[in-house]
Amino acid sequence: MARYSKLQVLTKMEETGLVPVFYNPDIETAKSILKACADGGAHTIEMTNRGDHAIDVFTELEKYAAKEFPELILGVGSIVDAPTAAMYIAHGACFIVGPCLDKETAFMCNKRNVPYMPGCGTATEIHEAQTLGVDICKIFPGRIVGGPEFVKAVRAPMPWTKIMPTGGVNPTAESIKEWFSSGISAAGIGSNLITKELMAKKDYTTMAANIKKTIEMIADVRRNMK
Repeated sequence: MARYSKLQVLTKMEETGLVPVFYNPDIETAKSILKACADGGAHTIEMTNRGDHAIDVFTELEKYAAKEFPELILGVGSIVDAPTAAMYIAHGACFIVGPCLDKETAFMCNKRNVPYMPGCGTATEIHEAQTLGVDICKIFPGRIVGGPEFVKAVRAPMPWTKIMPTGGVNPTAESIKEWFSSGISAAGIGSNLITKELMAKKDYTTMAANIKKTIEMIADVRRNMK
């Protein structure tokens, strides 16, 4: 069962503006990444469902978060069907993210009052997701479907739309400014932030510093937009 309500998750996700995304099959490495995210000031974190026995890693990670970092909100990504979503929700997932829009997954998440962020690539898909009760639509892969210009184009006739790109967002001042100026609500950043190089070196101090810097850049862009 999710430790945080739908409203709490969505509010914190938008406040911070960053959702670090990762998967690692080694639970100790996953815990170290989670700690780096916490040390860097991230509050909503997505572990992707991408490996054999990923649910076992997630279960242990959620127990670790609940004990050591209770303020962290852990969700799961790469979910394409309702049964898998239900399984992760039963093990504590506070939000569900998918690469595509799946109606039955939307229904499942609505029944459990858990945020669902499906991948959308057109205005029609975003409209369909909103009809199914989605609050924040993921666009994926963000850069390939049109990047910040796509966000601007969609939000012009649909200004109520909240978008979180994943894929194509870099932890640089230029990329952060470009995306957040287009009107996104949050950004999911994976391997560009939680890099293979840092994991190989077990340099979680630098990882945490990079996460903190990214959150600060988002805050700076938002202040300048007011």
